[in-house]
Amino acid sequence: MSSTTAARPAGIAATLRTLYFVRFAFQLVWAIVLILTASAGLGPLSVTLLLLYPLFDVAAAIIDHRASRTTGPAPLLYVNMGLSVLAAVGLGFAVASGVPAVMIVWGLWAVTAGAVQLIVAILRRKLGGQWPMILSGGISVLAGASFILGSAKAESVSGVGGYAILGAVFFLVSAIRLQRAAKADRA
Repeated sequence: MSSTTAARPAGIAATLRTLYFVRFAFQLVWAIVLILTASAGLGPLSVTLLLLYPLFDVAAAIIDHRASRTTGPAPLLYVNMGLSVLAAVGLGFAVASGVPAVMIVWGLWAVTAGAVQLIVAILRRKLGGQWPMILSGGISVLAGASFILGSAKAESVSGVGGYAILGAVFFLVSAIRLQRAAKADRA
């Protein structure tokens, strides 16, 4: 194996590690602000937050894709970008119909994007630090189904904040595991 081939996975791991730390921080702050404002209903701040999250996911997927375009998961990242754009558009319409519609759109996005995340993480197992992403993808599918099933009774979007906090924790754990794997490779 050439040194450029060996360096490529290390570069992907380093980019993912940084990206996962950023995603952890963003999701944690985003979730706290959403939870604190969700009780007021779908006001301007909560609507902005709901639209911002999938757009941030698109930006993260673009960064991920640039780092890993020569690897197996790269085409799936296009799928993830498309799903996130559709989620932002869908949420833009759903907020006009109320919390139940928002929860359905968010749930559909969580199911589909979670399935993509699960597959991408399985394909990246050899990079290290992917078990949290595998778990996160699976849990996202289940949480999304729960959002859809409970949407008729939903009075607040605060549950989405809890979902984001759990996702943030998975990103943090994965980033730490990638950092440890990188240190082990250098030793």
